[in-house]
Order: sequence, then C-alpha cells, then structure tokens
Amino acid sequence: MEVQQFYYDNKIVKNFLYATMFWGIVGMSVGLLLAFMFMFPNITDGISWLSFGRLRPLHTNAVIFAFVGNAIYAGVYYSTQRLLKARMYSDFLSKFNFWGWQLIIVAAAITLPLGYTSSKEYAELEWPIDLAIAVVWVAFGVNLIGTMIKRRQRHLYVAIWFYLATFVTVAVLHIFNSLELPVTAFKSYSVYAGVQDALVQWWYGHNAVAFFLTTPFLGLMYYFVPKAANRPVYSYRLSIVHFWSLIFIYIWAGPHHLLYSALPDWAQNLGVAFSIMLLAPSWGGMINGLLTLRGAWDKVRTDPVLKFMVVAITGYGMATFEGPLLSLKNVNAIAHFSDWIIAHVHVGALAWNGFLTFGMIYWLVPKMTKNKLFSVGLANFHFWIGTLGIILYTLPMYVAGFTQALMWKEFNPDGTLVYGNFLETVNEIMPMYWMRAIGGSLYIVGACVMIYNVVRTIKSGSTIADELAEAAALTTVSKRRTAGETFHTWLERKPIQLTILATVAILIGGIIQIVPTILVKSNIPTITSVKPYTPLELEGRDLYIREGCVSCHSQMVRPFRSEVERYGEYAKAGEFVYDHPFLWGSKRTGPDLLRVGGKYSDNWHLNHMYDPQSTSSGSIMPSYSWMIRDKHDRSDIQAKMEAMVTLGVPYTEEDIANAKASMDAQAEKIEKNLYSDPDFAKSYEADKKYAAENGDDFIEMRDREIVSLIAYLQRLGTDIKIKETGELLSEN
Repeated sequence: MEVQQFYYDNKIVKNFLYATMFWGIVGMSVGLLLAFMFMFPNITDGISWLSFGRLRPLHTNAVIFAFVGNAIYAGVYYSTQRLLKARMYSDFLSKFNFWGWQLIIVAAAITLPLGYTSSKEYAELEWPIDLAIAVVWVAFGVNLIGTMIKRRQRHLYVAIWFYLATFVTVAVLHIFNSLELPVTAFKSYSVYAGVQDALVQWWYGHNAVAFFLTTPFLGLMYYFVPKAANRPVYSYRLSIVHFWSLIFIYIWAGPHHLLYSALPDWAQNLGVAFSIMLLAPSWGGMINGLLTLRGAWDKVRTDPVLKFMVVAITGYGMATFEGPLLSLKNVNAIAHFSDWIIAHVHVGALAWNGFLTFGMIYWLVPKMTKNKLFSVGLANFHFWIGTLGIILYTLPMYVAGFTQALMWKEFNPDGTLVYGNFLETVNEIMPMYWMRAIGGSLYIVGACVMIYNVVRTIKSGSTIADELAEAAALTTVSKRRTAGETFHTWLERKPIQLTILATVAILIGGIIQIVPTILVKSNIPTITSVKPYTPLELEGRDLYIREGCVSCHSQMVRPFRSEVERYGEYAKAGEFVYDHPFLWGSKRTGPDLLRVGGKYSDNWHLNHMYDPQSTSSGSIMPSYSWMIRDKHDRSDIQAKMEAMVTLGVPYTEEDIANAKASMDAQAEKIEKNLYSDPDFAKSYEADKKYAAENGDDFIEMRDREIVSLIAYLQRLGTDIKIKETGELLSEN
C-alpha cells in the first residue's frame, strides 16, 4: 500500500483564528456601546454614523459573520484536512476565502454606519457586497468539496456532513433572499413585496441561524469535543438521525417568526408544526455531544477547554428547547416584539457560538504552537467571568420581556389600557438594561483575557507552520461498495451524492412554503384603496430604512385587543403589496408605527426627531438632528420609481415624469404646516437671516431630509378605511 507524505495547511487556520479574535472584540464592543445607548441615548449625539439605528446591524453582522464566520472557517479548515487526510484542495482558494471574507467585513463596517442598508435582518448589506459574499462562499464550497474528492480517507465523518449542508443551504438562502433590483451603486429594492418579502426574509433569517450559527458548529462539536475529551462520539447512529432530521425539519420553521402577522394562516401553522418537531433532532444532537463526555467528567472539572464546550452544548440545548417553545402561538403572543427574544438569541450567541469558539481556540493554539497553554488559571477565570456575563445578560432580559408583555396587555376594569403610554413600559425595565450592560462588559473582559493568554502562548511556542503528515492513498478498489454495506455507509464516502441528497432535503420545505405565497395570488388579497407611495413618501421611506428605524419600531399590529386598542386596526396583507422591502420589524423598543399617519402634527414629528425627550418625556430614542439640517438629495427619484415599476408597482409614465413637481408640491405643503408653529417660524426665519448676513448657503426647509421623512410617517396606515364594525370599506 502506497503511503504518501503531505502537509496540512496550518497557516490558513492561523489567519482565521487571529481574525476571529480581532473581529470578536470589535463586534462585542459595538454591542456593548449599543447596550449603553439604552441608558444614555445621546451618547453619540449628532454623529449620524454612530447612531443606534446604523450601529445595530453593524453589531449583528460583526458578531455573526465576522466573529462566528471566521471561527467556522478556522475550525472547518483545521478539521477537514485531518478528517480527510489531505491538504485543502487549493491554497489559492483558501487565501481567496480568507482575504475575500475580510474585505467583505471591512466593506460592511464602512457601509452600514453610512446608512447603506437593505434593512433585512442579518442580510442588511447592499447588492455589490451580496455578490461578493456569493463569490467567496462558492470559493469556500469548491475548496471543501474538492478536498473531499482528493481525500485519502475512505469514510466521510459526521462533521463533514454538517459542513456540506452548511455550504449548500447558506448558498441557497443567501441567493434567494438577496434577489434585489439595483437602482444605484449602493441602493436596491427587494424583488419581493410585503408579505412575500417577510416570508422569504424569515425563511432566510431563521435558517441563517440554523445553517450558519448551528449546523457548522454541530460539525465542530462532533470533531473538537471527542478530540478534547479523547473519547469517541457517543452514538454514530444517533448522529445520522440527528443530521438528516435536522436539515430537513429546520428549513420549514421560518414562519414561526411571523405568527399573528399578515402572513396567511396556513404558512404560520406549518411553521409552528415543524418548529415543534425540531425539538427532537436538536436535543438528539445535544445528548450526543454531552454523552460523548461520559467517563471524562473528572477531566471536565480541570480542563477549561471541556468546561467551555459543556456550557456551549448546554446553551445549544437551552436555545433549541426555547425555539420550539416560542413557536407556540400562545407563548409567541407574549414573547414576540419583547426583550424575551433578545435573551433567547443571546443564549445561543454567547453560550453556544461564543463558548464553543473559545473552547476551540484554547484547544487549537497549544496544538498548533506545540506548546502548553500559557495559563490554565486565566482560562478558568475567563470561563467563570464569561459564564457570569451570560447569566447577567440573559436573565434580566427575560425579566424585561415578561414585564413588557404583561404591561402591554393589562386593562383597567373600564376596558382602557392600564399603561396607555408606551414609555411607562420602557421606564419600568431600565434596571434590566443596566444589568445587561454589566453582563456584556464581563463577557468582553473574559474575551480580552483569552486574547492575552493566547498571545503569550503563541509567543512562547513554536511558529505556526504547515504540519507534515502521511497517509495511504485512497485506491479505486477501496472506493467500491462492499457486500452487505448499508446505503448510508456507502453514502458516507460519496461526497457528490451526499451533497445532492442534502440539497434535496433542504429545498423541499422552502419550495412548499414560498412558491404558493408568491405564485398563488389569492394568498395575498389586495385592497383597492391601497395606493403606491408618492415620490416624496418613497424618498422618506428610504430615509427611514437608512436610519435603521425598523430596529426599534415595528409596523405590524397583531389582532390582539391590547394592540388594536393601543395602535389601531390590525394589519391586513393587502396593505403591504407595494412595500419593497417589508418593514414589519422584530422588536418594539418604541411603539408600533403602522397607524401613526395623521396621529401627530408635522411639527410634532420635527421636534420629536430633533429632541425626542422634548415631545416624549422619558424617551430613550436618540436625536436625529442631522435630518433637520441636511439637504435631501432626491435626484434618483425617477430611477427609483422606474425600478418600482419593474417590480410591479403601478406608477404611470406621467407619475415618473412629474415626480419632481409632485415632490416639491408635497414638500411645500409640509413646510407650510411647520410654519404654523410660531417657535419654529421664528427660529427658521432667524436662521435664514443669519445665513444671508454671513453669505452662507441656506437650505430651504422643503429641501431637507426631515420633510421627506415626515411625508412617509404621515402616510403610514392611512390607506384603509375602517367601518365601526371593524370591516374594510373596500377590499378585493
């Protein structure tokens, strides 16, 4: 038998490990800044690119794609080579994967604070970056599958299955959710509208969690936990059931993010059913991971690597128990839009993703430097302070979520809301926000301690270099099917067939859910009184998206007595047919805005954006003063309207040709309304006089950003008319 010598590529693993630690601190630090903004909303007062709405997607993207993404690549590149006994298929593709991913992260770090965003959760990046993500991800997949084909190991271990499913599914999710029509270099509109866009987005959003934050980490669990514990996987048969049931069921569960929304009931109920079923494979994986440590519990008490991994797997079990629980309609009615969801998400992020990454780093660095960890004591300190940070972060958020839900729904004996002012619920949970910030601080301190420990370990060890290995070549004879071999045993050495079957498994659910919603018109009934946005309102909507208002304000009134009483008539599917993208939101830090049109005067909106506390005492909304002073560039309006026509919005050629005149007329009307406030008129005229006396350019109020935003806000919810019985006056 021919034995071949080759080198494992450790340098690519090193690069991804360093990037993981760097971006981890960056992403967590942005999150901590956001946590403190709840107590000090004007901490970045007047700096548009440091506003909450722009930084929030930066935090989620940095943690998910920069920190966790680089950790996935590091673990996959290390374990794949050893499981397949082969160097990665292409050194060029490995380097392209690394540098391409880092450039994408840098592009996100620049564009998101500048307001270039699609507003879609976990998919906010604009179309040129979406294209780059697709190219780099495909390069990673080619490298992964190419390595499987040239492997020297007959058998494909379970971790490899999860890596394959991750590659295939993330590619499908990203491509279909990111179908958008470009308007300018950094502006596009989703090809889907309203309810359809919401379904596709949460098909993507839920499964981004499933197939970017879960399946690759399960693959890493199946490799690194047995290695660290020096024990075999508890049950290989269970891992087979775990893999196939998980990837098939997970893809169906997205609609549970849209319960009680305008999504058709059949789609909601389908999401609920599969979410409940998801509990079995999820806990099967957790049990397989924890029972792999049987007989190694003495080592767990002393080895910080195993400590991190035990808490990570436990966190995975908690999060995947809570997910199906939250998909129950009666539970979702309480939890959705509240801080309970924030707690749920961070149990997964901080415990499952964060702690498994930390455990992997503590195991990998000594291996690759041929050295002992600099300080086991510091690693144990990191474990305990990180665990305390998770507890102090999540428990207060659970309390905050329960408090919000109870206060939002409480009625007086006479049928009025006990807490009619939304800000009463905000003020009640401020102590919980303080505790969250403290917990997050402790978690980051632990991560910094880890970096110090790792740096000292690297400095005192050998240089991380390619590692010599040898293995027998995989011959044609060894690839043949043997007598009595089961189908799955045969499949485990057929990477192409395995990839095809995994693709089929994940496509079934998506096709059955999405295609009827898009193609069957009766699923989304139209309302004749709902008309497209005027040109100025469309421009204002784009500003609303740019500033990330959807992060704190929903536009979805659910059919609950408490919400109808507080906000107005519940949402109808036909109201959103011209919304590219949808803006239903997923969190209520502030009140719902679906019916805000006409509720307040134009002056109120201007003052609210300039100084929220002046109109709403106790508000934690930051100032958006730049929108009051900045001129609004509306030069792309015709291109935007033409793009909307391509997407099915019924603008006429006359509408497009007269867009500028229409905007001017509506803007002048709003400016006239603003003059009705004597204080505004006096201040405005004084500013105009000062500019004239000093030779400065003066921007007329009608040309400023705030006027466009006011136009959009005053339009919201005004298209439909409701009879006293609550029925629509006109509906097709």
